[in-house]
Amino acid sequence: VIAGPEFGELEGHIFVIRKALYGLKTSSVRWHERFSGVLRDMKFVPSHAEPDIWMRDMGDHYEYIATYVDDLTIASRNPQAIIDVLEGEPNNFKLKGTGEIDVLLGCNYFRDGNGRLCYSPKNYLKKMGDQYKLLFGVKPKHYASPLEENDHPELDESDFLDEDETRIYQSLIGCTQWVIQLGRFDIAVHVGTLSSFRAKPRRGHLDRVKRVIGYLSKMDRGAICIRTDMPDISDAEINRYDWSKTVYAGSEEEIPNGIPTPKGKPVKLVTYADSNLMHNILDGKAV
Repeated sequence: VIAGPEFGELEGHIFVIRKALYGLKTSSVRWHERFSGVLRDMKFVPSHAEPDIWMRDMGDHYEYIATYVDDLTIASRNPQAIIDVLEGEPNNFKLKGTGEIDVLLGCNYFRDGNGRLCYSPKNYLKKMGDQYKLLFGVKPKHYASPLEENDHPELDESDFLDEDETRIYQSLIGCTQWVIQLGRFDIAVHVGTLSSFRAKPRRGHLDRVKRVIGYLSKMDRGAICIRTDMPDISDAEINRYDWSKTVYAGSEEEIPNGIPTPKGKPVKLVTYADSNLMHNILDGKAV
């Protein structure tokens, strides 16, 4: 990097960074390079689908490390062994908050009554409700749906927001978009529509975002639970369909090169041509 005026007589000199620090433009890149090198030395390789998910072949299963900047999620039969390598010589990483996953990036993780792993952005929704009260002086009004039935935000003709209100609108859109990333897909269409007005929102659009937040405030217990048992699809419509008479008859699947060897439980995947017609079923194993 080139030294700025804060370095006095050294202004304009080229500095070589020996340690990445918070606040530098290249800090995140330098950290990613450093940690990626360590993971590769540990025989982890990045996933083809998502390069920030690292996997290591353990013979009869895979171990995973998901990275989000400097937040790590480890999936392993022996996660402490991985932690010991990261904290020990020569890596010397100082890991904080290690243990069974509880809260990460505003999302809560827990086991339900059947022992299934579930996740829900309940912590983040509470913080968003607190921010709402700071902005508007009241708690979000509760609603049973994100938007009214047959609502058309694109037809709104209310007054445009001023600059300060526009920034608030943009901030609330950003918050709701992150809620979607944390698993609340039930508001994805509504927020996607409202986000298209970020550059020049109207008062009616702000009212709609406030309604979405009110809906989330009321429905704050929504969660995604991960089932690992195989559902019974023996009576599914796809098993009664004569595929020899469809446009898909005789088609073959091609498995791309370089995919990991499946080591997980048997699974069935069903894909769709549209919302009404199932057109393919694949037997295989989870990675």
